Amino acid sequence: MTHHDDLAVTRALLEARSRGRPCAVATIIATRGSTPRKVGARLVVDPEGGLTGTVGGGCGEAAVIEAARRILVSQRPERVRIDLMEDITTWSPAVCGGTMEVFIEAVLPSSPPEGP
Repeated sequence: MTHHDDLAVTRALLEARSRGRPCAVATIIATRGSTPRKVGARLVVDPEGGLTGTVGGGCGEAAVIEAARRILVSQRPERVRIDLMEDITTWSPAVCGGTMEVFIEAVLPSSPPEGP
């Protein structure tokens, strides 16, 4: 993950928080084989603000986004295994051939201060 990517993810989280929006953050915590991104890559899924960062794109990222939406509803973090070998028989040059473990958690806005 580049310094620019890290800053963009941090800004997206701060923006969602300042606007009182829940979002989800997905972080690659382990990889095996060939993967488009490595450990530490993050993706913010903000239903109102869009996506920031990446965990690799394609079908793998789509599965992470789907899981993030589910986690925003349940508010229960999950560890999700993304298998990038499923479509290896398609012989597509986009197939990586590895797996990723991604930790996804909801980031909820802080409660507003209580009034008198």
